[in-house]
Amino acid sequence: MKLTKTFKAFFESEKSGGLLLLFVTIVSMLLANSSFQTEYIAFWGTDIGSHSITHWINDGLMAIFFLLIGLELEREMYQGELSSIKNAALPIFGALGGMVVPAGIFLLLNFGTITQNGAGIPMATDIAFAIGILSLLGNRVPTSLKVFLTALAVIDDLGAIMVIAIFYTDTIAYMNLLIAFAIMGGLFILNRRKVHSLIPYLIGGAAMWYFMLNSGVHATVTGVLLAFVIPFGDGGKKTSSYRLQHFLHYPVAFFILPLFAIANTCIAINSDWHEGLNHPNTIGIMLGLVVGKPLGIWLFSFLAVSLGICTLPRDLKWSTILGAGMLGGIGFTMSIFITLLAFKNDGEEVITYSKIAILVASFIAGTIGFLWLKFNLKPAKAKKQSKKV
Repeated sequence: MKLTKTFKAFFESEKSGGLLLLFVTIVSMLLANSSFQTEYIAFWGTDIGSHSITHWINDGLMAIFFLLIGLELEREMYQGELSSIKNAALPIFGALGGMVVPAGIFLLLNFGTITQNGAGIPMATDIAFAIGILSLLGNRVPTSLKVFLTALAVIDDLGAIMVIAIFYTDTIAYMNLLIAFAIMGGLFILNRRKVHSLIPYLIGGAAMWYFMLNSGVHATVTGVLLAFVIPFGDGGKKTSSYRLQHFLHYPVAFFILPLFAIANTCIAINSDWHEGLNHPNTIGIMLGLVVGKPLGIWLFSFLAVSLGICTLPRDLKWSTILGAGMLGGIGFTMSIFITLLAFKNDGEEVITYSKIAILVASFIAGTIGFLWLKFNLKPAKAKKQSKKV
């Protein structure tokens, strides 16, 4: 299987971005627990206009991240792994299992409690981190595994976006929502009339974001909706979709996601921090990510192949699918994002302990996944030698 140039560019930027995310997270947590703790944490809470810096990042800049996710998903649906039902079925079923099983484990421990709203937290996969860890294995990684994990993570994010839109909306201001969709309808008409200039789409997208923000539905959903009204054309380098996607890759990977990570991991860790990990909420998050993710991804993938819905690529084994599932347990960005929405009315302590649980679980999942795949994947040279023999 040959990788397209688009996929290679995506994989490379996500790989580097994942390593950068790891670095800035460590720096942020060190600063939050240093002699600069008070000033550092207070800085991110500083109000600009009517919102804090962190709020602007989470509700504003992250909409651009979701725009990129939407553009990548659109390309996968038209030209990539998701363009063929048979090819798409394996990562789709894997992603479905990776959402249903972790959420089920969380609800098993939290149903009927004030923290049951957090069921969406262990459903998400952090694309940048997961691919960043996978890239550390170098030439051991078969092409099919790169594509499977990437497609799975993109579908996972789409699922997380749907969860945000459906379950984390308190009250809806229908007039604002109607205006947002009316703008989207106008942009769709421009698309149909073959208007390829990005300017009207970006201006319309900003207006959509404003009305969506004031509608009650989380504003970041605007990013995905906007992606699907931007002209895709033949997907070539001169198309609007291609140009915007490639323009956004580096700002998102090297500015927006690191900024999100810095702002949301400035956690002051007390000496008794581990006591918060005994709560059903944090246990549910950790079990969901570390156990539920690999179990759900492997089980649903196995069922899809066993039922003849799809086939397992020749260069993959069930042990490598399990390893990909382990890396899928790196929730980080999306899990923290959903935490902020799920527990926004439940106090800072619940959010803080949930973030710690996500970081611990993501570290465990990433470490186990890396070691598992390193043990199960042969280096490229070894593969060549074995063929000669």
